[in-house]
Amino acid sequence: EQTYQENRGLKDAINAIRARSEINGPDGVALPKLIHRYEQKRIALVNDLKSLDAFSLNPEDRRALEVMRRATESQLDAEPDAIELASAANTAAPPVDCDYGPDVLARIGMDALSERMYHCFGAAAGNLVFQGETLDRLTVLARLATTQDGTQRRGLFLALEPVWKAVNGDGSRHHSPWRTLIRLSADRFKEHDSSPEAGAALLGVNPALVEPWLVSILEAWRDSAAGAELEPWDFAHAAGAMDRALAPRLPLATLRPLNDRVYRDLGADPVQLGVEYDIEPRSGKDPVAYTDFAARPRLEPGGAWTRGIYRISASYSSGGAGNLAELLHETGHGIHIAAIRTRPAFTDWPDSDTFTEAVADIVALDLYDPAWQQRYLGTSVPAEDARRAKYAGIVMDTAWALFEIRLLRDPALDPNVVWTELTHDYLQIRPHPEWSWWAVRGQLVHQPGYMLNYALGAILIADLRTRTRELFGDQPWGDKTWYARVSEKLFRFGLERPSRQVIEEYL
Repeated sequence: EQTYQENRGLKDAINAIRARSEINGPDGVALPKLIHRYEQKRIALVNDLKSLDAFSLNPEDRRALEVMRRATESQLDAEPDAIELASAANTAAPPVDCDYGPDVLARIGMDALSERMYHCFGAAAGNLVFQGETLDRLTVLARLATTQDGTQRRGLFLALEPVWKAVNGDGSRHHSPWRTLIRLSADRFKEHDSSPEAGAALLGVNPALVEPWLVSILEAWRDSAAGAELEPWDFAHAAGAMDRALAPRLPLATLRPLNDRVYRDLGADPVQLGVEYDIEPRSGKDPVAYTDFAARPRLEPGGAWTRGIYRISASYSSGGAGNLAELLHETGHGIHIAAIRTRPAFTDWPDSDTFTEAVADIVALDLYDPAWQQRYLGTSVPAEDARRAKYAGIVMDTAWALFEIRLLRDPALDPNVVWTELTHDYLQIRPHPEWSWWAVRGQLVHQPGYMLNYALGAILIADLRTRTRELFGDQPWGDKTWYARVSEKLFRFGLERPSRQVIEEYL
């Protein structure tokens, strides 16, 4: 298990260096040297794990062994030869071809196609041109909520077309990368006798209930927001009164200080916990925000814990409530995994992505509380405006989740048609099947089926936040003991306990 811990630490460090597009770690160790050390230890670990007799172990040790074996096979993969890597570091990488035949890459494999699509999605998302200005995807989406002129909003919306084309091509069955990808992904789910909904069983939810739950959420939005049809470029604006009112208080320079203050007031100072931020845009950066280990917490022989390092990657070139919500969410991931206190085999993300995405919002959703806004921004919006902003995001995630479920069930369907029907029937958005405007989320490319975790996570976090208020007060802001108390009951387990058990005991 100690060898496993060392391997995980080396792999985390290698991934963090690559994500920063660097060749040396923070301690100055060159990436090729780090990889050489990792490969030596990885081979030793593989041999050790093979040689152990699981039947001679007690139940917890046996489970720890199985966790280590699975993680080693799926996550601790072989790295390129260190000499070849050093040579490659001195050679400029050839440009990636985004004018390719998806069927050709599909013959290599689903992962090769997904990787190419994700690169081209990121390249397009960071270079969107609107009226002579180069913008990124997040900035365009944020401006749709805050731009008053309808003609300007339509122009912003259409500026996203390169992103749509990077994902769906011309939309035809044989020339759409995403239609090829979703077909391969559906085959993979069938091969494993699984589906996106199957993960709900880990939380004790009957997978057959998932789709009706999603539909009921969308029906509730439809019934409460009944009115005239909206153009797709007007949906965010119709729900964006909060964004517009708070925009003057949330310029880009305020996001990180405000984020840190919020968590510091709860006893979860990100800096002290080891959370590091890489949030400035740069070429080649992952187009989707994420959080991961750069080093894991570890128990020293004397009984003290050495803190880990938790890296948040995002790209913000503008401020606003939307980007603040995402930053608070990613920091929620950071403080979650920073609280893990368990043996090395179990020091990892929990076994449920839905649970993980849900608890990342345990603090972030306070943004939509007018009392929180008054405390941290010195102003607030009416509760109705805050609710509309909050639930507009949730129903869009729900629509994407239902969209993926239906396409994975029948990949022959035209995604533009499916998306048009969902958004027209439930969100009152005027049909535009000629545009692939659904194709703006990197998760659709990187992990087909993942959007369900956000939709189900919204249901789960509603219950978890209600219970948290019961235990620790309605407005715990300023309570420096909050983080330690919540960590003990909700955050600290990693893989030590199944997520369902953690949730049920908490509730």
